Amino acid sequence: MIKALGCLFTLLAILFGANATAAYPDRPIRIIVPFTPGDGPDVIARLIGSKISARLGQSVVIENKAGASGQIALTELKRAEPDGYTMALGLVTNLALAPHAYKSVPYDPLKDFTPVALLGANYLALVTSPDSQFKTLADMIAWARANPGKLSIGTTSIGGFPHMSFELLGTLAGFSFVNVAYKGNGPIISDLLGGRIEGGFSSYTGFAPLIQSGKLRLLGITNPGADPLLPDLPVMGDTVKGYGSLGWFGLVAPTGTPAPIVNQLNREINDAMALEDVRQTMQKLGMTPAMISPQAFGEIMTNDYNKFGKLVRDIGFERQ
Repeated sequence: MIKALGCLFTLLAILFGANATAAYPDRPIRIIVPFTPGDGPDVIARLIGSKISARLGQSVVIENKAGASGQIALTELKRAEPDGYTMALGLVTNLALAPHAYKSVPYDPLKDFTPVALLGANYLALVTSPDSQFKTLADMIAWARANPGKLSIGTTSIGGFPHMSFELLGTLAGFSFVNVAYKGNGPIISDLLGGRIEGGFSSYTGFAPLIQSGKLRLLGITNPGADPLLPDLPVMGDTVKGYGSLGWFGLVAPTGTPAPIVNQLNREINDAMALEDVRQTMQKLGMTPAMISPQAFGEIMTNDYNKFGKLVRDIGFERQ
């Protein structure tokens, strides 16, 4: 009798779940973006939104909620109903790093959110001035080891993704450095060319024009391997074995969102990213499209969450 009741409840659950998601979507879908309009990730979110809107027959509304390194947007997502009608754009910074590097983060990324689709990834670049004594990454590491705590590296934050990615490099290669935080690439470049810092470490796309014109010297990129589109760029992992650090971003939903809806959204988003105009737009913004399952995205989130958690503990970083 008990076994029969169990089978009945299982059947009812399947039927109920099917009925609950059969009509999805029957109203607009909201995507919360933690950037101002016009920023690279916002451009991608709007482009993907327009594609899945056409495919699903419902409008996709983009809401910009910038601030607090993405914590405002993700906090709003945490409060949303887990019905498939609200997603947010999450990044390695606010999904994997922020809970370890900052105080009072109002969400737990692994418990409060479910991965929907990884959209893409980009890498960082280490640059110096053209007249720097450092011709290669190996040169810089050797000098830093011989002069502990004297290497100054400009990044765009304290405790942010570039800062912690360079901390990871220092840990693996056995050297220390001083992180000098700036509000953007412009001031980093200015102080780098003025001889006030030894290196700059930020998104490759922000440095690319000056690298290509010879006004900055590229020592390496953080991509785990060669970039297929730019195979001649030096890879930092070739000098420091095991090193690599990618800045990924993707869409997440509140925990409890039905799996059939998550899988449907994943398929539609992946199909949209395979479109040529989407791929070209992402590549122009220095982003590599990613088309993987929600489960694979979840593994990336978890692995980077654990990696940065261990790094923060190992270096004794004080939460900001």
